[in-house]
Amino acid sequence: MRYILPALFALSLPAFADEATVEHVEIQKSSDSYRFNVTLRHGDTGWEDYADGWRVEDADGNVLGTRVLHHPHVNEQPFTRSLAGVQIPDHLAEIYIRAKTLTEGWGTETTAVSLPE
Repeated sequence: MRYILPALFALSLPAFADEATVEHVEIQKSSDSYRFNVTLRHGDTGWEDYADGWRVEDADGNVLGTRVLHHPHVNEQPFTRSLAGVQIPDHLAEIYIRAKTLTEGWGTETTAVSLPE
């Protein structure tokens, strides 16, 4: 009986967060805005749990642009989606990408990316 109780207790522990991972970021500058191509990886299982967005932030966490993803990508991992027309203040040389999942919300990790000159 000593061995069954610890096993049952382990089954009741909360699951670890399943955050989406930013794998790659490409940035293209146009005359007055930027286009971001962001590649994400996540263990999408279907409509119940999938990567449902990413955003561009400054170092203080201010949101500069958001890409909403409206459906799961179960059979397309990793996957790349774009966001154009993002206005970035001139004084910034670096931005951060943060991913979101339907079940976990906005991730705790960001990916730093230098802006092209």
